[in-house]
Amino acid sequence: MKTLLKAMLLVMISRNASAQTTPGIVFDDAMNLARHAQQHCRTLHRDIAVSVVDASGQALLIQRAESVGPHNLEAARRKAYTALSTRQPTLQLGRQARSQPDTAALQYLPELLLLGGGVPIRRDGQVVGAIGVAGGGGPENDDACARAAADLIR
Repeated sequence: MKTLLKAMLLVMISRNASAQTTPGIVFDDAMNLARHAQQHCRTLHRDIAVSVVDASGQALLIQRAESVGPHNLEAARRKAYTALSTRQPTLQLGRQARSQPDTAALQYLPELLLLGGGVPIRRDGQVVGAIGVAGGGGPENDDACARAAADLIR
């Protein structure tokens, strides 16, 4: 009888825990995010490279327009990874690192890229992934395109 009660309690606890888990982003989300970032950048008359990473930092999508240099694929991926890892937009992080001596060393960490264009994707207040945009004509443009896409999930 005690074993049955323990088993029932365990099932109830695990159901409750799974009900509270925020779902992560999936490939379809990544495609929609990339499409929206591209559309926003087109309003600025810019083509881009875009990357979307999941909550573990693994790429779900990396793509670029034909007119964008191939180095921007890696820049977009690293911006997305940086936004995920630090849980803040890379434009803000880069500005902080340049203005505060205590954070200036962040630029030397492998994989981090302190250029605007990386934005964490939040769902129900939790970071579930990130988007990185590169090649949009400057950090402010890249940031605006990434934010426009990330706002779809919030």
